[in-house]
Amino acid sequence: MAQNVTELSETAFDEIVHNSEVPVLVDFWAPWCEPCKIMDSIVQELADQYAGRAKICKLNTEEARDTVMEFGLSGIPTTILFKDGRVQNKWVGLTGKKELAKAIDHLLSNG
Repeated sequence: MAQNVTELSETAFDEIVHNSEVPVLVDFWAPWCEPCKIMDSIVQELADQYAGRAKICKLNTEEARDTVMEFGLSGIPTTILFKDGRVQNKWVGLTGKKELAKAIDHLLSNG
């Protein structure tokens, strides 16, 4: 795990995501998911790029059934961008670093 990536648990989800002062990008993944492994390197690059300006997190869907249900996840990887505890963007499937960075930049520039 990259040093700037936060590994979430279901119990820490509310505290970290909903109480954050900065945008939070959460990568929903599972150990058996091959596309999730590709997404992992993108998430790690984003974590390094946005260190101190946004939180980049991962949540293992195998250990977070309630959260999976709460957000109606139908496939993984799913990436959700939160601001002030609310969903701002949601991507299902592999998503490029540029697209994710553009969405984070938009939230950072618009306060």
